[in-house]
Amino acid sequence: MTGMFVRQPAALATFSPDRMTKGTLARGEFLFAGLNAFEPGQEHAPHTHEGQDKLYVVLQGAAEVLIGDATELLATGDIALAPSGVLHSIRNPGPGRLVVMAVLGPPPGARG
Repeated sequence: MTGMFVRQPAALATFSPDRMTKGTLARGEFLFAGLNAFEPGQEHAPHTHEGQDKLYVVLQGAAEVLIGDATELLATGDIALAPSGVLHSIRNPGPGRLVVMAVLGPPPGARG
């Protein structure tokens, strides 16, 4: 695999009035970067990933992020780490749109 570059990833976001959307920014053998886009009020329900860490990077807007039993309001440029097996979720409290890069290691589907 050769390297790749993605410029202005937030500009690649697509939005749906019905639910948050997901897209792939980059995928390697050991790492995955996706783009999640939320209209105000939309959320990714609480869930866990066994054997996989997730890093959220807020690219645009504000995000209410739950990790374990802690909730923080994050702004553009902020990050949050959800370690393997820890409950996490993300919600757009509004009033504007939210774009988040989600980085997962290992990539989805790569774990035997």
